[in-house]
Amino acid sequence: MVSRAPDSNEVLRRFAPGTPLRIAVELIHAQGTGALIVIGSGPTLDTLCSGGFYLTDTSFTAQRIAELSKMDGGIVIDDARNLITRANVHFIPDPGIETNETGTRFRTAERMAIQTGNDVLAVSEEGWRTAIVYRNGQRYELARPSDLLASANNSLNSLERLRRRLQSAEDRLSRAEVDDVVSVRDVLTVLARATLVNRMYSEIERTLVALGGEAGLISIQATDLIEGVDELAENVFADYRRRSGKKSVFERLANVPTDELHDMAQLASALGFSDVDEGLEPRGLRALSRVPRLPDSVRQSLVSHFRGFQRMLHASVSDLEKVDGVGRARAQQLRRFFDRMIDHGDA
Repeated sequence: MVSRAPDSNEVLRRFAPGTPLRIAVELIHAQGTGALIVIGSGPTLDTLCSGGFYLTDTSFTAQRIAELSKMDGGIVIDDARNLITRANVHFIPDPGIETNETGTRFRTAERMAIQTGNDVLAVSEEGWRTAIVYRNGQRYELARPSDLLASANNSLNSLERLRRRLQSAEDRLSRAEVDDVVSVRDVLTVLARATLVNRMYSEIERTLVALGGEAGLISIQATDLIEGVDELAENVFADYRRRSGKKSVFERLANVPTDELHDMAQLASALGFSDVDEGLEPRGLRALSRVPRLPDSVRQSLVSHFRGFQRMLHASVSDLEKVDGVGRARAQQLRRFFDRMIDHGDA
């Protein structure tokens, strides 16, 4: 499954609704004061602080941060010790550091983050209701929980539609496999739609991280919809692939933009195929993956023995019995499974 940059998810998790830092942001918004908060410690940070006052053994709480933000200066939190160490500070970062931000508070925040390597939180005053975290040259705007929930629900609806389209493509592939009329295009359609589902889930996952404990039912629904997609994609690719290697389907398609996943020629090139209308025969790995309680070793033995799905599909019980690890009972089970495929185009 495709994953987001760890920095992004870690920032979103750290400031998710319900966390002390996010509660502080909400309190600051409510009182309309704004704030500039550096989260960290170290000699570089010390040299960029002027004025204000030191705090001794002052534990960090959201309420204390909100109260201290009522003063004009910035705040320093040593999160390693869970302490507020300075307040009403004037931060003096290098003015030569480039920033695209407007407004003194946000320009200072970005420069402080770049110069110190610490996370810096800037909260706007009443009217803007904006909170931005700066880290490693990146900015992460903290959306309101209501906006995040709306976005997550919209994305979940899209994921449901994409999952249905993937199921339709898989059903067509199954029918084509039984009829022995599979083309590269059929295979690529399944893999492209599996990739779309995977990428949409990654988008939802990022929103769920930002929602923290408020993700609730959306998280369960999204996890249910993504279940089995990785395995499906890998089994389909293993059935037809021409190139060996350890890269997954999603890794091989990582450089194909989402809006170009309909380009069959580009997909074929990325996955090692040539003519998109070329006929193919599966090895049978995907079909066998749906046989209940069939060990991987037996599945591989079947694929190696028959060397083609059509021969396996039409094998008699006695032919199936000859495969290592397949006894009479299992051979009969496999024959019934293949008969259902022939009758319905699927197991």
